[in-house]
Amino acid sequence: MALTLYAHPFSSYCQKVLIALYEKDLSFTYRVLSPEDPTAGAELARLWPIQRFPVLVKADKTLIEATVIVEFIDLIRPLPTPLLPAEPLDALEVRFLDRFFDNYVHTPMQKLVADALRPVDKRDPHGVGEARALLDKAYQWLEQRMAGREWAVGESYTLADCAASPALFYADWAHRIGEQFPNVLAYRQRLNARPAFARCIDEARPYRAFFPLGAPDRD
Repeated sequence: MALTLYAHPFSSYCQKVLIALYEKDLSFTYRVLSPEDPTAGAELARLWPIQRFPVLVKADKTLIEATVIVEFIDLIRPLPTPLLPAEPLDALEVRFLDRFFDNYVHTPMQKLVADALRPVDKRDPHGVGEARALLDKAYQWLEQRMAGREWAVGESYTLADCAASPALFYADWAHRIGEQFPNVLAYRQRLNARPAFARCIDEARPYRAFFPLGAPDRD
């Protein structure tokens, strides 16, 4: 089973896919997208002209978008860690939490990061304020959701937790998760300690200086 992943270790959405690959202990060819290897970028452009990543290739099949890729990984190797429950309603709940983390944590976090990369006279303080407010609402909702829970859905680590791991990791860097959210902080700590994501964190360490808001001296 030959898999090729086009990704970068510091990218949050790439980490979402890497977590699934590491959870399944799948071997793959890692095409790191960087100026040091322009051929990887050229290959990505041929596969997906939008040139967003991650992209996973298996034979003549090209998979695009992190959630789709994680579901594909789960299909080709459902064990030892099924990332989508077999029961349809449970699977629907996992997909909802996946969308929650992508849309209401990941997206506003990326708004803050992208704004910091703009020239000062092109920044969007109103949009940044909206993104911070949305993150606060997401933290508040998640605080209630995670009361008495270990993982996002049920008793097992799922696609929802793959999404939560990089989303909460970087969101806390961009807009600190306050002490008034102890369940969210504890959940983030469990996610960081999960071996598959801990490996992603370590692989991304050399790139922390590039975080435009400044990487904190923690994690």
